[in-house]
Amino acid sequence: MSDSPARPTNGTKGHAAARSNVIVPVLAVTGIVVALMQTLVLPIVPQLPHLLNASASDATWAVTATLLTAAVATPVSGRLGDMFGKRRMMLTSLAVMLAGSVIAALSDSLGPLIVGRALQGAASGVIPLGISIMRDELPKERLGSAAAMMSASMGVGAALGLPTAALIADNASWHALFWASTGLSALVILLVVLLVPESKVRTGGRFDLVGALGLSVALVSLLLVISQGADWGWTSGTTLGLFVTAVVVLLLWGRFELRTANPLVNLRVTTRRQVLLTNLASTAFSFSMYTMQLLVPRLMQLPAATGYGMGKSLLAVGLSMAPQGLVMMSMAGASAALSRAKGPKVTLMLGAATVSAAYALNILLMSQTWHLIMITCFIGAGVGLAYGAIPSLVMSAVPSSETGAANSLNTLMRSIGNSTSSAVAGVIFAHVTVSFGATAVPSENGFKTVMAIASCSALLSLTLAAFLPRRQQPAGTTATAPLATETAVFEPKA
Repeated sequence: MSDSPARPTNGTKGHAAARSNVIVPVLAVTGIVVALMQTLVLPIVPQLPHLLNASASDATWAVTATLLTAAVATPVSGRLGDMFGKRRMMLTSLAVMLAGSVIAALSDSLGPLIVGRALQGAASGVIPLGISIMRDELPKERLGSAAAMMSASMGVGAALGLPTAALIADNASWHALFWASTGLSALVILLVVLLVPESKVRTGGRFDLVGALGLSVALVSLLLVISQGADWGWTSGTTLGLFVTAVVVLLLWGRFELRTANPLVNLRVTTRRQVLLTNLASTAFSFSMYTMQLLVPRLMQLPAATGYGMGKSLLAVGLSMAPQGLVMMSMAGASAALSRAKGPKVTLMLGAATVSAAYALNILLMSQTWHLIMITCFIGAGVGLAYGAIPSLVMSAVPSSETGAANSLNTLMRSIGNSTSSAVAGVIFAHVTVSFGATAVPSENGFKTVMAIASCSALLSLTLAAFLPRRQQPAGTTATAPLATETAVFEPKA
């Protein structure tokens, strides 16, 4: 068999183009559905104590459980996808999400609901798996815009989830939320089965079970500190004990991963300048991005009598935030075009600068609904640019046989940014307050403080991105490493 690649015929090119025209929207819709699960339960969290006869603190586990399983499942599914097939792992993850949706829909107490939500969170690895499938299957000229769209689906689903869930919750039983998610899960499973091919790019080797367990313990401990520290007390024995556990286990895990032949995470690749800085910039950027989901609904729902709240319903809030999700998706093409022309580093920096400027403007303009719609659309544009560039930065620095693991780790870093944002905003909203009737509510200065921190976090992302290598081609525009014979350490071309 000749080592020279066969020149594609017009029929082959046409078949590849037709296949990409199907794969891209299917994977993008799948990503949106998975991301939607993250915000699906938010409209009913305040009602869960009454609906399920539970305490308010226990009810928050309906959100925390999803966060924890997502953190564990994302890197594991990425590695298993590289080893045994990305489509196979995507279908497995979606099947788990379907099972979780059914369990939550049938639940009448908090325990089964938490189990269902935990299983829904296990599908978070679908988005990085989708990006990896695109790298393996699409013509290289389509990869940049397709990966940008898939990456943006993470923000789009979260943005569209709030109004959709609010609409259902306002007009039907809360169980209908999960029956709707059951139907969407079944739909995307069917689409993937029928229209998405299995990649032939595999790493082989043995699964690093010890590494998976170690990383899971470290991540769960860390995320419990971030998400529950305010309720438990930041200096409580539980919080400090979990933090120490996370640090010690993470150090031991890193030492083990460097010595094992088939690591869960290839730290020698992960610590390379381009991958490391991209992941750190992604964490800071996601902190900033997710702040919008926490800040705008709270501000809009505060009573107008406070002088800065708007007294809007949850449905009105959701509809006001929906346009930014559409802006995110529409920026995928612009992100890919800019990355081709200037490199993904520039695109990420421009996205971060846009988000930082939008939050700074928000400090001055926060008194009218149209102010917030405009600001969220600006933020959506910045997110669309940045999230479109991030996969290109990751994929251009790793071999294609490790794409799933690398993209999954990046998604995990974004999730840590989201979780940290929620914790920081929660602390500020709880302590920077004013009295309103018999209760304390976040003060106007509290909201402005959160906006300023989000703006600075986006600036941090911009600064980190500035130290990326001077010029990278977006994924798909340059030659990649060999598909099946990469060594454990990949040396990117200068």
